[in-house]
Amino acid sequence: MVVLGDKMRSYKSEGVVLLRRVYGEADRILVVYSRDFGKHSLMAKGVRRPSSRKRGHVEIFSKINFSAVKGKGMDLITEADLIDNYSMIRKSLKKATVGYYFCEVIEKVTREGEKNEELYNLLIGYLEDLVDGEELTEMRKEFVREVLISIGFWPMTKEMVDPDKVLAEVTEREMASARVGKKMLQ
Repeated sequence: MVVLGDKMRSYKSEGVVLLRRVYGEADRILVVYSRDFGKHSLMAKGVRRPSSRKRGHVEIFSKINFSAVKGKGMDLITEADLIDNYSMIRKSLKKATVGYYFCEVIEKVTREGEKNEELYNLLIGYLEDLVDGEELTEMRKEFVREVLISIGFWPMTKEMVDPDKVLAEVTEREMASARVGKKMLQ
């Protein structure tokens, strides 16, 4: 981490790409959940160009080491090194659907800049379990339960009968990937 005066100008962290949006002709806006900074929106300049070195590193649910600098409006990602792209998850449509669901849940229940290392470790743990996991429906439900406990929306000792309903109440909307996931996992 580089500090200039009292203000942090550039920084590094490890994170998981939760979401990416097209911006302009060659750029993307990435939403990354990082170990050190929580959810963070970053501009990835030129990443959509075929010659971009960062292109393959910034896919959804990829675990990356990244460097960024403070920008006027949005911080800019300057480097991205792939730690794990969870290729075994990407080879199975059902597992990929659950991986996208995990990322969507984290993206919807967290706020920008709110650090929660326990939640980061939970996400990484579930992505790693998903590689060899077979009980995807149960894994998806248990993930929601543990996330809601971690962020303080559910008591640890209370049973959760319908995680999707509780999650919809907390986020005030249904997860888009949940509708697809339920049909795929039946």
